[in-house]
Amino acid sequence: MTADDDWVQTFGTGALLGIAAGAIALLLFLIMYLRVHAFLALVLVSLLTAFAARIPAESVVPTLVGGFGTTLGSVALLVGLGAILGRLVEVTGGAQSLTDALIRRFGEQRAPLALGVSSLVFGFPIFFDAGLVVMLPIVFAVARRLGGGVLRYGLPAAGAFSVMHVFVPPHPGPVAATELLGADVGLVIAFGLLIAIPTWYTTSYLFGLAMGKRLVLPVPTILSGGPRAEDHENPPRPGTVVALLLLPLVMIFTNTGLDAARAAGWVDGEASWFQVARALGSTPVALLVTVLVASYALGLRKDAVEKLTDSALGPVCAVILITGAGGMFGAVLRAGGIGDALSDGLTDIGLPVFAAGFVIAAALRIAQGSATVALTTAAGLVQPVVQAGGFSAVELAAIVLALAAGSVIASHVNDSGFWLVGNLMGMDVRTTLTTWTVMETTISLVGFGLSAVLFVLG
Repeated sequence: MTADDDWVQTFGTGALLGIAAGAIALLLFLIMYLRVHAFLALVLVSLLTAFAARIPAESVVPTLVGGFGTTLGSVALLVGLGAILGRLVEVTGGAQSLTDALIRRFGEQRAPLALGVSSLVFGFPIFFDAGLVVMLPIVFAVARRLGGGVLRYGLPAAGAFSVMHVFVPPHPGPVAATELLGADVGLVIAFGLLIAIPTWYTTSYLFGLAMGKRLVLPVPTILSGGPRAEDHENPPRPGTVVALLLLPLVMIFTNTGLDAARAAGWVDGEASWFQVARALGSTPVALLVTVLVASYALGLRKDAVEKLTDSALGPVCAVILITGAGGMFGAVLRAGGIGDALSDGLTDIGLPVFAAGFVIAAALRIAQGSATVALTTAAGLVQPVVQAGGFSAVELAAIVLALAAGSVIASHVNDSGFWLVGNLMGMDVRTTLTTWTVMETTISLVGFGLSAVLFVLG
């Protein structure tokens, strides 16, 4: 629930942007200098921002609760179930077994590359946050085994999920932009992969190695529910662990395929079997099924499963609440009209549509946090110009990817993903800004540069 539909924002663009800048500055001051807990700081600043933006008093609390609840609806189940799965795999020795197999196959020096490539593959059908919580227990196990800190292994993996989420359908942002601009989804997938892979290699893999040398951070225990589990004499085989990790991906990807078949008219989207299959292939259900299968396949006793579940859920509660509060802050910025004011001010800036779309998407991302909202909104704003421009199929795909690049820039405190990555990897706000925010910005700039080359050649 957001501000009343009848309410009209009377502040101008400058005032609204000033409110947004002041809110972000206050948030950083509270967290970094006064050491206020991030959850409390986000709730407080969200409340103050809502009043400063003159959101009607009767709509302030519904806006806060709506933004918080919407974010939790998508994050809490994924993080909770992912944490349970990670704990099950770790405590049975499965993570260590897969770690040993990766090291034998790729060697210790190429372990970050192996984890990153695996994350690229896993990131094709699965959303960013779900993929991250499934993959991080393996990342942490490798980091513990080989040493060198968590960033050396975690940033390449997180960056892989990020580039796939923002550039490649079937993820919601590029799908929506593709449909709005009338681009060919096959070309967007092909060129999205062509841009995503080299972008990941330069901005996430190489950057992760460099930052890992500069900042050697300890490996968190947050997804393991406590200290590292003891080594097992008979751990699960690596193939069993890989099968468990692939199970939710297969279910989710099947769900995506069914939706594509419905859109193409191959199946009846109203059929009961279709609706049931779609429900079973949703991300929370896929993770739930995987947790249940893992409980059986890994040979755990019933009482052991209950204890492991309790130990896994406790540490991630703070992550879930902080992420939800980040979503609350972004919702207030949107409800206050800050994103709309910014887009209105940028629509008539006189740049070519390719560059203007990137700038608009980037500004919206910085203002309100959500990459999907920024990409979808920017595509809607440039849609009339694109439709009248007579662009080729390749140029349309390049425009979609340019907007996607803009939508990922400068992840910071109003982005729920910022808090998710920072807390899961055990980073404070300052460290998250100097690592994750910088990496997301380089992903944006390199992706835009490559899409510009594609646009010129198209």
